[in-house]
Amino acid sequence: MSQTRAHTDIQLTGRIARLPEPWRSYALLARLDRPVGTWLLFLPGVWGLFLAPHASLQTRLIDTALFAFGSLVMRSAGCVVNDIWDRDIDAKVARTAGRPLASGALSLKQGLLLLAVLLLIGLGVLICLPPVCWALAPLALLLVALYPAAKRVTWWPQLVMGFTFGFGAPMGYAAAAGTLDGNGLLLYGAVILWQLGFDTIYGFQDMDDDARIGVRSTSRLMEKSARPFIATCYSLMLLALALVAIHAHLHWIFWPFLALAAAMLLQQARALNPYDAPACLKEFRRNVPIGFVLAAGFVAARLFG
Repeated sequence: MSQTRAHTDIQLTGRIARLPEPWRSYALLARLDRPVGTWLLFLPGVWGLFLAPHASLQTRLIDTALFAFGSLVMRSAGCVVNDIWDRDIDAKVARTAGRPLASGALSLKQGLLLLAVLLLIGLGVLICLPPVCWALAPLALLLVALYPAAKRVTWWPQLVMGFTFGFGAPMGYAAAAGTLDGNGLLLYGAVILWQLGFDTIYGFQDMDDDARIGVRSTSRLMEKSARPFIATCYSLMLLALALVAIHAHLHWIFWPFLALAAAMLLQQARALNPYDAPACLKEFRRNVPIGFVLAAGFVAARLFG
């Protein structure tokens, strides 16, 4: 029997809590109170930037700075799109009922205005990246626009989220390499598997409300086999990263970082309790340090390779 998940992940503290309205609600709509998602979008981009061959260190560092700012902006834009789509659903879910559009703190018009501003800023960042990224950007935007519809038509919205949120990896690889080849796509596959795993963990928080209102999710689908499913996702992700490292002839220093990440991921799968919502949120957040470990591995391999 699952437990009631009457909690929220909104962090109304610090400077955001002191903002006057409507700026506080705009900040919450852009998820500025929760940087976890920005890190999980940005870090695979770093993996791609430092996996790609041939680029100079200066180019990689400049692109890393651009990706950092772009990840903040585009993650916020994606959240606004999601909340516009889901504002009626969010109002019926305990964890999301306090979101600005669901609660009525902001109007739909205000949400669209914020989205337009964020997309314009994102366009400015994109122009600073190599032209190959310009060609990939429309696909990224299409995924962002379509992701919120996934839960209405499939039991695999977390997989669609993986394709959407993981797009930073091929973008980063293409930015540094000037093209997107098989190794860049294999890295993308690894990130999709990672994000399928941790977003399924995130979705366990909402299973009761999702079942009540008829929303589909991979979390509901895999409720009875949560640990084996997450372990499988993470194991396949690690295998894909190992193949990436072998194919790219990465320096041996990458492997200790991959081993540490593997231990952290498999411990996460072992400790998982899909019926403990606060614990699921905590395990989800632990993917940020895992992402940093792997980023450090890719950077070290490039510096020493």
